[in-house]
Amino acid sequence: MSKKITLLGSTGSIGTQSLDVIRAQGYEVFGLSAHSHVDKILQQIQEFHPKYVCMTDPAAAEKLDAALAGRADAPYLLTGPEGLKELAALEGPDVVLNSVVGIAGLGASLCAIESGHDLALANKESLVTGGHLVTRAVEKHGVKLLPVDSEHSAIFQCLQDKESAKSLTKILLTASGGPFFGMKTEELRGKTKADALRHPNWNMGAKITIDSATLMNKGLELIEAVWLFGLPPEKIQIVVQRQSIVHSAVQYSDNSVIAQLGVPDMRIPIQYALTYPERVPGVVPELDFAALKMLTFDVADEETFRCLAACKKAIKKGGLGPCAANGANEEAVKLFLEDKIGFLDIGRLVEAVVDSDSFGGDYTLSDVYECDRMARAFVQAHR
Repeated sequence: MSKKITLLGSTGSIGTQSLDVIRAQGYEVFGLSAHSHVDKILQQIQEFHPKYVCMTDPAAAEKLDAALAGRADAPYLLTGPEGLKELAALEGPDVVLNSVVGIAGLGASLCAIESGHDLALANKESLVTGGHLVTRAVEKHGVKLLPVDSEHSAIFQCLQDKESAKSLTKILLTASGGPFFGMKTEELRGKTKADALRHPNWNMGAKITIDSATLMNKGLELIEAVWLFGLPPEKIQIVVQRQSIVHSAVQYSDNSVIAQLGVPDMRIPIQYALTYPERVPGVVPELDFAALKMLTFDVADEETFRCLAACKKAIKKGGLGPCAANGANEEAVKLFLEDKIGFLDIGRLVEAVVDSDSFGGDYTLSDVYECDRMARAFVQAHR
């Protein structure tokens, strides 16, 4: 069955892989958004002919508007963060896929849900920073929240048997371990941006690749899993699976474990979110068990990788704790990519923010944005 898709963050790593899936399935693109990559989104407009496009960077929006001037097939252009939310809310698509990076995706996620759209979520920060708001909106509006992260998609797939899902006792959330697996603090002290961007298994954007190197990505995913699957953090175990073949697993009350396996290719979870509940042939090769000689498992070292420890503290504190951790991390990673702080400073700053307040209690969307602002200011003051 043909579907219409609005894709937020279409020029990033997840966005371009989502378009591979959309192309292969013959789906229609209703809307696209990007931040500043004008040339890339022009190519996407040429191929997919969306009705609406949003550029969140105002200068890029002006450049795109000029490039589209006079074209009969030009999409309607929306601009800025408000334009992104407007695009997410527009009536027309069957699914909104949010692959925007960072807290910038939260408002769009809420707008999509509140407009009655099923949401395929690759923007983990929506749940990390505003999990209470997002899950409450999903329940209120009766829409589907479909996880796109490979680990959460794996768990989602393992829980499709509704009767068995009632006896879920533990989630085994896998991690590649990143480029620095097995190293201790002193070995990490001099690691550079180039070192941290060499991920062994996945091809991702710079922000997520750094988060993988610090294990912050796994901490954020643990928080996301708490909101998606309703288990407390102590029932979610981080397991290092270096080959990135076992994407995650669940354990039931009889201690049986069910896992989802596949090649390390994000187009598998993207496709399942878009075709759910059906499974269809796609563009990803099958897993070759004849060539698969070894699967290894290990524990995540949160004593060395303090971002993971900070995220566990944050979700246990509750309230805006995860939002503070995320905001601090976004700011710290930006500084690290600008060569203004060292690799270990990222974990130091994230943990310091989480330790700085109790963060508990209910919150509003404006509270989320204020907490994010304060966390970033804290990082700038203590870097």
